[in-house]
Amino acid sequence: MSSLQLSRRRLLAAGGAVGLLAVAPGGSLAAETPIEQPSAEEALERLLAGNARYVDNTPLQRPPTDRASLAAGQAPFAAILACADSRVAPELVFDQGPGDLFVVRIAGNFVTDYVLGSLEYAVAYLNVPLILVMGHSGCGAVAAALKTAQQNATFPGNVGSLAARVQTGLHDSLQTQPELSLEDAVVENSRSTVEELERAGSILPRATVDGRLQITAALHTLTDGRVTLL
Repeated sequence: MSSLQLSRRRLLAAGGAVGLLAVAPGGSLAAETPIEQPSAEEALERLLAGNARYVDNTPLQRPPTDRASLAAGQAPFAAILACADSRVAPELVFDQGPGDLFVVRIAGNFVTDYVLGSLEYAVAYLNVPLILVMGHSGCGAVAAALKTAQQNATFPGNVGSLAARVQTGLHDSLQTQPELSLEDAVVENSRSTVEELERAGSILPRATVDGRLQITAALHTLTDGRVTLL
C-alpha cells in the first residue's frame, strides 16, 4: 500500500472528519470537508500500473485489510463503470485493494438513472477525480445489441430491453457502418457512454468543466488482461 493510501486511511480512521460524506442519525447525507485526492492523471497512472501487474501476474502483496479504518469512511481514488461480465472484476484488473475503487457495474457498461446517480455520488461526495468507462472484448451485451440491429434478433425478458438500450449508443456508428464488427462496437459503446456522462445531469458536466473530473474510455482485452485507453 502506498504512503498516500496509508495517510488517507489514517485520516479517515481519525474520527471520520475528513470524509466528504457522513451518515446522520436519521440516515441523511451530511457534507464535511472534501477528501484530498490525486489528480486524474495520477489516478490513471495508478490504474495502469496496477493493470501491468495484473497482466504480469505479479499482484502486490498487501497486508490484511484494515476494516476499522474502512468502516470509518471511504476515499476511492477512481470510479470505474464496467460490465457485469464475471470475467471483468476491476479490483483484480487494476490490482487494487478494498476502498481503492468505486465500482459501478451493469451489462454493457451504459448509463441509467441509477448508474448516473451512483457516479454523481462518487464525484460530489467522495471527490473522485476520474471516471473510467471500461468496455471489454467479446461483450455479450454489445453482441446482443448488434444482433438486434443487424439480424432483427429478439431476446427473452428484459434482456431484449438491455440490448435495445445498448443499441441506442451505437446508433450513429450503425448508420455509417451497418456491418459494424463486435470489436469496433465495444469501443464505440464505451466512447458513447463517456460522451453521455459528460453531458448528463449537472454534477458531472460541471466537474469536467471545472477541471475537477476526467471521464475516460478504456478497453479490457480478456485474452491478455491488458487495459488500453481509448
